[in-house]
Amino acid sequence: MNGPEIHLSLAPELRFFAVPERRRPWTAVVTDGVSTLGHVVESLGVPLTEVGRLLVNGEEATVSHVPGAGETVEVQPVVRPQRVPGAPLRFLLDVHLGTLARRMRLLGVDAAYESEDIGDPELAARSAAQRRVLLSRDRGLLRRRELWAGAYVYSDRPDEQLRDVLGRFTPGLAPWTRCTACNGPLEDADKETVRERLQHGTRRTYEVFARCTVCERVYWRGAHHARLEAIVAGAMGEFGGARSALS
Repeated sequence: MNGPEIHLSLAPELRFFAVPERRRPWTAVVTDGVSTLGHVVESLGVPLTEVGRLLVNGEEATVSHVPGAGETVEVQPVVRPQRVPGAPLRFLLDVHLGTLARRMRLLGVDAAYESEDIGDPELAARSAAQRRVLLSRDRGLLRRRELWAGAYVYSDRPDEQLRDVLGRFTPGLAPWTRCTACNGPLEDADKETVRERLQHGTRRTYEVFARCTVCERVYWRGAHHARLEAIVAGAMGEFGGARSALS
């Protein structure tokens, strides 16, 4: 670029997106004189999904502002909890976030996910068509213009990912009400109606069951239930919500 020079500051939470020389409290950025502020910020590596207020010379500006020579720009992070107006709070996760998707479903959060890589264009199109917040660690995917809404997942550890998403969006929690396999709603199931789907040991040992209304998968308090209960208890203790339906 060979145009107006501006002075830009990224909030500390956003600096890791930028190359090292742009992580100082203030950095000089030469623009082309026609690109919007949103384009300039993205060119530094920061997805706009992570940007809150933009201050130009101390006054709030929009991403469509074209910065002029000598302007000072402050890029602030998204304010948490983040509100997503215009649709029920639902999510779409990319192929790399399968464990996070299952944990969100465990807590009753509507989290669509495909185990096969359907490609960035299709993910972005689904986000727009279904009005879902796209969760990803792929900055390029989050820059696609057709997204309904998106959020960068900052950690690669499922426990931290879950806390990040719950803390950022504060969705309502209703554990054990959603199928962890397909995201469909669960309903109470009489033991006799699911008997043919159970192994003999399960039929003999357990009495309380739930069934997915979409894929018909059957759930009960099996050997792994204690581990799942620990995930639920941790999330409920920190973020609140309804009690477990199978507890």
